[in-house]
Amino acid sequence: MTSASHIVILLGAPGAGKGTQAKRLAETLGLPHISTGDLFRANLGQGTELGLKAKDYMEKGELVPDELVLDMLFDRVAGDDCTSGYVLDGFPRTVAQAKALDDRLAPDRDSSHVSVIDIEVDDDAVVRRLTGRLTCGSCGNIHHVDFAPPKASGVCDVCGGALEQRKDDSEDVVRNRLGVYREQTLPVVHYYESTGLKQSVDGGQPPADVFAALVQLLGPMSKEA
Repeated sequence: MTSASHIVILLGAPGAGKGTQAKRLAETLGLPHISTGDLFRANLGQGTELGLKAKDYMEKGELVPDELVLDMLFDRVAGDDCTSGYVLDGFPRTVAQAKALDDRLAPDRDSSHVSVIDIEVDDDAVVRRLTGRLTCGSCGNIHHVDFAPPKASGVCDVCGGALEQRKDDSEDVVRNRLGVYREQTLPVVHYYESTGLKQSVDGGQPPADVFAALVQLLGPMSKEA
């Protein structure tokens, strides 16, 4: 890697494969993979000042303010392992967060490069992906009725435990999540499109092909890794 800081932002609907691709990209580029879920779990688990503030909002059933989420993020990326950049997964989720992130990054704009890539997958494909998942109640291993079926029906290949569909993988829940995504997060895609930063890949391809497309879009950045 060069001395420049490379920040990769992956966008996409639930089930688009952001987490899988972010982890693989981070490994390939030699950059940390940072997800908002991991940030919350780490701060809550460690009882940090930021975590305690977030917990106070969550216990009241209120949304954690964007500024607090950003404080968690920038506290994390201040670490030495983020000097060369990082891969963001699941952030920003709102236009307000995207604009706040832009403001925070502005002072370092000359020494950093931001890549925003939207993994596009249509709703029906997302529903098929998520509703077909079968999770082992014993070890947590995930099979899929179409893409990774178990050798024996209803039995985990890894530990022999019983496979079941999680409640949040039902079609009603998945379509509700997609509705929330369109209302709250899809505007982020439009925001980055208006700034000229947004690029897209077809997330309906096999995961290996999606990854190849991501690497191609990142161009010289991926070749420096």
